[in-house]
Amino acid sequence: MKIEGLSTSFGKKTILENIDLTIKKGKLTAFIGPNGAGKTTLLTTMSRLIATEIGHIYLNGQDLKSFKSRQLAQQLSILKQMNHLNMNITVSELVAFARFPYSRGNLTLDDKDKINLSIDQLGLSDLAETNIQTLSGGQLQRAYIAMILAQDTEYILLDEPLNNLDMNFAVQMLHLLQKLVTEFGKTVIIVLHDINFAASFADEIVAMKSGKIFAHNQTDDIIHEDILNPLYDMSVHIKNIDGKKICLYF
Repeated sequence: MKIEGLSTSFGKKTILENIDLTIKKGKLTAFIGPNGAGKTTLLTTMSRLIATEIGHIYLNGQDLKSFKSRQLAQQLSILKQMNHLNMNITVSELVAFARFPYSRGNLTLDDKDKINLSIDQLGLSDLAETNIQTLSGGQLQRAYIAMILAQDTEYILLDEPLNNLDMNFAVQMLHLLQKLVTEFGKTVIIVLHDINFAASFADEIVAMKSGKIFAHNQTDDIIHEDILNPLYDMSVHIKNIDGKKICLYF
């Protein structure tokens, strides 16, 4: 995925300013940066949920604007940060929505296999027939993530997917995303607030600040005090633990 000269404004406020960025295929790329940096807006624009005002976004060499909706939904999926679905449906029915771009509601055996596998991968098999309105915040978040996985797209965009997840499920989910990248060739782009998760799991990091790309490189080259301190306007100390760079900031 390639972004050229992307700028976005809401009213008189500039949210994204002249973004040039190339996301490598088959990698897990994390977006980090302070609140208001433009991470969510960039991710949402990359999924075409927000229209491109200035600039271009290319997916596998094709302008994002030229994709038909169904065609795009077979190649790219996104989990937004805020999800509110006021429907009395089960977890299984929610996850089944992911297969609509392929079967238009007439589920095939392949669809059902992908639905069941995604539910199992997120540890929701016992809750598959449970109404989503009765789920805890963490259970519902896992159900939404299962829906994204069942869509089975080449590109997976996730905006703060660890919200409401406890440590155990957060780590499990990141291991699963790593597996999707390394074993199945998926391209995962994820917005993270926890820079230690980014440091431990991402192949590359895009650091954003004030609507601009502050830094972009392989993870090991981004997790440095001379980058993180001015990025967050605070003192970040980095320690090596079991070969991983861990950031101490409190």
